[in-house]
Amino acid sequence: MVFLSVFPLYWMFVVSTTDSATATSLPPHVLPGDNFLYLANLVFDTVPFVQALGNSLVVSTAIGVGQAVLCALAGFAFAKLHFRGRNTLFLVVVLTMTVPAQLAIIPQYLVMSKLGWVDTLQALILPGLVSAFGIFWMRQHMSATIDDDLLHAARVDGATTWQIFWRIAFPLVRPAAFVLGLFGFVNAWNDFLWPFIVLKSPERYTVQIAIKALQNSRDIDLGLAMSGSFLATLPLLVLFVFVGRRLVQGIMEGAFKG
Repeated sequence: MVFLSVFPLYWMFVVSTTDSATATSLPPHVLPGDNFLYLANLVFDTVPFVQALGNSLVVSTAIGVGQAVLCALAGFAFAKLHFRGRNTLFLVVVLTMTVPAQLAIIPQYLVMSKLGWVDTLQALILPGLVSAFGIFWMRQHMSATIDDDLLHAARVDGATTWQIFWRIAFPLVRPAAFVLGLFGFVNAWNDFLWPFIVLKSPERYTVQIAIKALQNSRDIDLGLAMSGSFLATLPLLVLFVFVGRRLVQGIMEGAFKG
């Protein structure tokens, strides 16, 4: 299973060190070539790839942090606050997960156009700050992790609802919020369709749109495209090396809570 998971990444690196002819040859070459530095330099010369990496980092970080905090707020409200229509509203949130995301593209684009945000990074950030799955995820963790008696005691001591959330509830579910934020970061980094629709200027491209710009309308240089794809994947691999253990711990903690 490890081999099946890692081999596509290895094959992408092999192709990024060769050319299109080598990539499509039979039998296939399984050893890296010596063309990676040339193709990497060609990627940076063809498109503003460094700028695209920076744009993706800004967008993905904002979405990851936003989902971790805002979905935790909503999950806390649905799990621990009592208000009229709570169950109905939560059901509506859950039902939105059954609606394909592609159906929201046209109204979403119209909203961004009315705001004058087309071809801006905030058009990518704002729609991704909260997700129905994130609210559901944090609501389940809040329900299973936080004891109501603890919140009642804090209320008796004079804590406000915001203080109860930020000083008691959120620290208890911080591993789950970290996992959710990491998922949001990766999804935003890999997103192609919405940035492809809303971004027009090369200096605002995200990394996935920059990879698309490496291809012309007639053919695809597989070596160049795979070199760009490998450079775009490399930051995620580095991120996983540093936070992979915390990611697994957060998922396992959520699996065994309650």
